Amino acid sequence: MRYPTLKRTLAALAVFGLALPAFADTSVTDAWVRATVAHQQSTGAFMTLTASSDSKLVDVQSPVAEIVQVHQMTMDNDVMGMKQVQSVELPAGKAVSLDPNGYHVMLMKLKQQVKEGEQVPLTLVIEDAKGQKQTLEIKAPVRALNAEMHGHEHMH
Repeated sequence: MRYPTLKRTLAALAVFGLALPAFADTSVTDAWVRATVAHQQSTGAFMTLTASSDSKLVDVQSPVAEIVQVHQMTMDNDVMGMKQVQSVELPAGKAVSLDPNGYHVMLMKLKQQVKEGEQVPLTLVIEDAKGQKQTLEIKAPVRALNAEMHGHEHMH
């Protein structure tokens, strides 16, 4: 039995597969989310990102919050500032820390309390220097309320 159409389709798919661009590989380590108390509306997510080629973090999503944004904490003359950023640069091979003292992910308008021991799903969107996007699905463990924040207690 012959399947010329199937063979042509498979050959075309094989060629197409070879032509697909190789995505930059980005690793995520030490991801965690701070636990909340009942009725608390926001919390932070923290992690370390390392990209194999120049890339940037351009979006984060999570089903536990209505609003998810990347923020940057700054200090200017002993005054703490907080602002949303559109992206975080990920230089090739350099570990970039998202922590309470710099860039971090804010989970706002929480849909429920985030409790120690749970796992929070996060979807990270990484864009490489050519504009190609990669989606990473991670589960960040929730750490205790008293996990060290380095003076960032009044985040929002």
